[in-house]
Amino acid sequence: MRIDKFLWSTRYFKTRNQASEACKKGHIRVNDAVVKPSRDVYPGDKLIVRKNQVNYELLVLDLPTSRVGAKLVDIYRKDTTPKEAFEHSDLLKYSKDYYRKKGTGRPTKKDRRDIDDYLDEGEVSP
Repeated sequence: MRIDKFLWSTRYFKTRNQASEACKKGHIRVNDAVVKPSRDVYPGDKLIVRKNQVNYELLVLDLPTSRVGAKLVDIYRKDTTPKEAFEHSDLLKYSKDYYRKKGTGRPTKKDRRDIDDYLDEGEVSP
């Protein structure tokens, strides 16, 4: 079975095209070698799938005939990803607070509206 079809049928990618793109970009390794999407996978192969800044390590146990349900995925692969890979990914999540702390830099649109409302309340009309 092709590597892109295997990754699609074991639900690592939503579409087969996404699995093929990951192979072309070098995010998929079989037995420590970067592979093309057409590379065949056999039981006993060790896969490394880079997805969402995590290197998933998998062992192919069997080949599915078609896309399988989420509950049946463990029949076809064994996940040997170390726990450290997931802990490291939590540090790399990007958010607004990562770039700028609240109160520093240019005010947001909401901040400007609040300032305008505050200044308008302070004015006394004659």
